[in-house]
Amino acid sequence: MNIFKRIFNIGTAEAHSAIDKLEDPIKMTEQGIRDLKKDLESALKALAEIKALAIRSRNDYNTSKSKSKDYESKAILLLKRAESGEMEMDQAERLATEALTKKEDFDQSAIQSNTEMEKFENNVSQMSRKISALKKQISTFENELRTLKARVKVSTATKNINKQMSNIDSSSTVSMLERMKDKVAEEEALAEAYGDIANESKSLDDEIDNALAGESSVKAKTDLSALKAKLGMNK
Repeated sequence: MNIFKRIFNIGTAEAHSAIDKLEDPIKMTEQGIRDLKKDLESALKALAEIKALAIRSRNDYNTSKSKSKDYESKAILLLKRAESGEMEMDQAERLATEALTKKEDFDQSAIQSNTEMEKFENNVSQMSRKISALKKQISTFENELRTLKARVKVSTATKNINKQMSNIDSSSTVSMLERMKDKVAEEEALAEAYGDIANESKSLDDEIDNALAGESSVKAKTDLSALKAKLGMNK
């Protein structure tokens, strides 16, 4: 737990210095979470061991209580047999006394086992609460870490964009755009000029073709007259 007090105590100068580098607190937090998980693993192991002791104490308690009742029953049975004449009273009382002594021993064992059982069960209860709190804390830190990583990505991207924007020379950009506009206007005018030249060339060709078409018609008429004369059709 102490390591997280060091990590998240951002009021100290060391933490403020680490925050300036963003990556450092992330790595420190990741390491802190790994350490907490190791602590959790150790706590779970200790909890299992304490539970085992509580279970063993409970079993010992139950065994001692059972043995105590058994020896009490034997002492009663011995006295009843002596009373019925099945055995000597002196022998029965001696054996019954021994049985009651055993019963007392197991009663004491049961008391001791019960005390240990209650102590271990109390320890189990306390440790279970601490483990639950530790699990919750780990979950909280993991959620906060994910949020912190997301914020780092956003802040880094924003910083890079702002840095790029701050490096843009607006005057040089406007000048470049004006030069581009002039270049485009020049290209458009040149394209229009070539179009006019192409149209002029086409009109001249059409005029020449029309003139030649007229001469061809006159020649055709002359050739027709000559052919008719040759055939004697002029008459």
